[in-house]
Amino acid sequence: MRDTVRTALVIAILFSPATSLMADLEKGLAAYNEADYATSLAECLPIAEQGDPVAQFCVARLYGNGFGVAMDDALALKWYGLAAEQGHSEAQFNLGVMYANGWGVPMNDEEAAKWYRLSAEQGLVSAQKALANVFKNGRGVALSIAEAYQWYFVAGELGDRDAAYKAEELAGKVNADDLLAAQHVAESWVEKLGGKTMQAGRID
Repeated sequence: MRDTVRTALVIAILFSPATSLMADLEKGLAAYNEADYATSLAECLPIAEQGDPVAQFCVARLYGNGFGVAMDDALALKWYGLAAEQGHSEAQFNLGVMYANGWGVPMNDEEAAKWYRLSAEQGLVSAQKALANVFKNGRGVALSIAEAYQWYFVAGELGDRDAAYKAEELAGKVNADDLLAAQHVAESWVEKLGGKTMQAGRID
């Protein structure tokens, strides 16, 4: 089983404004959380096909993890991609994970980094840590310990203890000027994102 986002799906009214679809979407997401995946797919797929990113994300998770259907990375990639293009932060992160691992698509570190960044800039801590890691290792981006520090710092300030530890660990590897600049940028992101931090699996 592959589940890149493990906690319960929560509806975002922002993403799903059509009242006529809300009852069916609620039913589909509730079924997902109760492991009634056949019902979840039956309810969410028609809504996903109408362009709703929350429903698209749900369908992607079903196919990406083989929940109630045969695992199909190509279909997961399709639905994550559609939701990601509409700005769904968790779909953006999961799309990055698929590119990073070559699931349903040739491995592409540049695309992975692109989607991690888009998600990180919306406040998803998992994406911030992933983006920090690609900067730390120079995968899909130019290696930059300062930028790795920056995103670990942001994730740490938004509540992730592991990220805070990694930021502290990297601080000693960055020269004073670069560290000061990275801290300034990171603090700007913390101020911007502090009120809308998102944990994986939740859509706020």
